[in-house]
Amino acid sequence: MATVADVMTRDVRTLTPSDSVVKAAQAMDELNVGVIPVCEGPRLVGVVTDRDIVVRGVTQGGDISNCKLSDVMSGHVRTVREDDDVDDVLGEMSSAQIRRMPVVDSKERLVGIISIGDIAAKGADDEADVGQSLGDISEPAEPDRSGTQGTTNGQR
Repeated sequence: MATVADVMTRDVRTLTPSDSVVKAAQAMDELNVGVIPVCEGPRLVGVVTDRDIVVRGVTQGGDISNCKLSDVMSGHVRTVREDDDVDDVLGEMSSAQIRRMPVVDSKERLVGIISIGDIAAKGADDEADVGQSLGDISEPAEPDRSGTQGTTNGQR
């Protein structure tokens, strides 16, 4: 049984809620990633994705250069622990249609991040399970036509 600790990425770059959206976009470009955890000190308070920047930042109009991460980040984020079973995490990712999850300790301090790619590359006992989960994660969702701003859980 592989655990999250066996496959997760450690030493993840973080930003703060008061950092700018532009700084987050620059970090994503530099690191070639689509998500940055947002922390106050060592404590995880949210995540910001490239999609959050576009959907909640750019499309709202206004001066994006003055937009802070607290304005666009997802604050309610699903997390996992280092000792969680990778198969259980894969199942949760599949059912929630999310590609990555922050890894936190008992005090909600960020210790890493795990992605479907990490599981596929380092921890999958059964490639068919990873393939099925990726298919489930990638299944198109019905668009929200309510006219209200929804949350993305910061994960897609």
